[in-house]
Amino acid sequence: MKVLNREEQQIAEGVLLKHLPKSYKVYGFLYGFNRNKPNTQEVVVDSWPDFKVIICRPDPKNKLALQFMKKVTYYCMDEDILRKVLTEENAIDWSTYFLIGGFDSCHQPLLKEVSSDRGVNNRGFTLVHLLYMPDTSQLITPAIDSELESRISSLNISHVDLVNKTWKFGGNEQGYRHIQNLISNFPTCCIMDSQGQPVAWILAYDYCAMGMLYTQPEHRGRGYAKVLVSTMAKKLQAEGFPVYCFIEVDNIVSYKLFKGLGFIEDSAYRALWYEFNF
Repeated sequence: MKVLNREEQQIAEGVLLKHLPKSYKVYGFLYGFNRNKPNTQEVVVDSWPDFKVIICRPDPKNKLALQFMKKVTYYCMDEDILRKVLTEENAIDWSTYFLIGGFDSCHQPLLKEVSSDRGVNNRGFTLVHLLYMPDTSQLITPAIDSELESRISSLNISHVDLVNKTWKFGGNEQGYRHIQNLISNFPTCCIMDSQGQPVAWILAYDYCAMGMLYTQPEHRGRGYAKVLVSTMAKKLQAEGFPVYCFIEVDNIVSYKLFKGLGFIEDSAYRALWYEFNF
């Protein structure tokens, strides 16, 4: 295994660009790393420069890494090499809780086998669609009147608690720190009420995917979600970010929303989140 330096991470980003859409999540992390976004991870590969497995994992030298959920992400071009990396090399710390997010669901049997051999319990966290839009000029833009347009804005630090309380995986101190980091360093979009408070919003995760789309119950049914997704997608592309998202397979409403706006997917591909040592 080799830990990549800054220059090598930039080269790896270019390689992963050629493997979209399946490489989107690791590509998104590297995109942020290479543009000086704060991070608590290190990037390792099985070999260099012709790597077949690339992994983003918590950086043991970064003290802030302890304040966030222990997350691992990888992209693999050769399952045999992935098996070797997971079994013979210290690619992952199997001794504590961690979450592998956004891996190709075809690798599920391998991960279950390797973890079982190590006596590490595991369970599926969520199964998702990967939806993306290479060119937002194809975006089906919803109609926005001038009054609504004047209320489109961005989130700020004063909104962290509100977003944390409504996020499915938030509501705790760890969620608060995570959302604070996202609002401080990545694009956001929201719709304000007449008092200047957010009533609907969408963020970008630290791997640059759109997420946390939410409209307060009393403001639903007004098309705010369509406006936010459309506005955010154009904003991301204008700033050079990838335009993609993960939608849980049981979230039919969001899936139809993104598909209806023109997002596309590889119908044969699904991504998984898995917990270990829980």
